This record gives sequence, C-alpha cells and structure tokens, in this order.
Amino acid sequence: MNLNKVFLVGRLTDNPEQRTMPNGRSISAFRIATNRIWTDQDSGEKQEQAEFHNVVAFGKLADTCNQYLTKGQLILVEGRIQTRSWEDTHGTRKYRTEIIAENIQMGPRPGGKKAEDIEEIPEENPEKTKTSSNEEEAQKENKDENKTKEPEEEIDIEDIPF
Repeated sequence: MNLNKVFLVGRLTDNPEQRTMPNGRSISAFRIATNRIWTDQDSGEKQEQAEFHNVVAFGKLADTCNQYLTKGQLILVEGRIQTRSWEDTHGTRKYRTEIIAENIQMGPRPGGKKAEDIEEIPEENPEKTKTSSNEEEAQKENKDENKTKEPEEEIDIEDIPF
C-alpha cells in the first residue's frame, strides 16, 4: 500500500489568489512558509531555514480559503503532494510541485483578538447565565423544590376553546 499524505503548519505569504475553472469550479492558490530551527553542532549557533510551499484548494474549500485566509495567518494544511508538468511558450518543459489541500484549519488571525479577550455572549434566559458551581447549586434547589411541590394538573387539549 502507498501513502501520499502531507501535514504542514505555516504562515501565508500572501492573500489567496482566486480563480475559476472553465467548468465553474473555484480554485484557491496560495503559498505558505514553514521554518526549521536547529543548533549547529560545530559552532553551537542557532540556525533557521525557511521553506515555501505552493498550496491549491478546489470547490467549497477554495471558497472558504478565499473568504477567510489572510496574509500572515497561521494555518494547518492537510493534503497530498502532486507534481504537474507543462511546456511553456518556448517549448521548455516546466514542473511545479504543489500541495493539493483536502482540509485546512485556520489559526488566529494576525492582530486579531485572543480567545480570552473575546467577551462571552450572554444567553437570553438570565437564570442560565450562572457559573457552573452556581448552576449545580440551582439544580439541587430545583430538585428539592420539585419534591415538595404538588404535581401540576394535566391540561386536556379538548378543554382549549379554539
């Protein structure tokens, strides 16, 4: 069995480029940069090397990329490697290796708010906005009240005048 699977975590080098195929299917093309950091054994100095990857997404995933991805954003790309070839106008054979995206997970946007900076959206029912410890106490009280209450009278649908 063979396997062609790639996982890359890196930052977008530019905003995605949106195109449409002749059949109407969306394409999103972008590049991400990944880096590798290591310490040189001879000199003991910290070394860094950047690698740039061409990524292509199709269909709904392409639409999502075009709508939400921005330059500098951290993303995880899951996909497969594909090399395509063609002849340019001078008859020279050209090759391009790309990552065909199958799934993308977006990281935080550059300059965006952190999760802890975002205010919680209040619920409509004010009794449900209690903290979890208060919520547990409230549930215990409700159980105790339900034990002492008399059962409510059941409503018959035929008794309703309309």
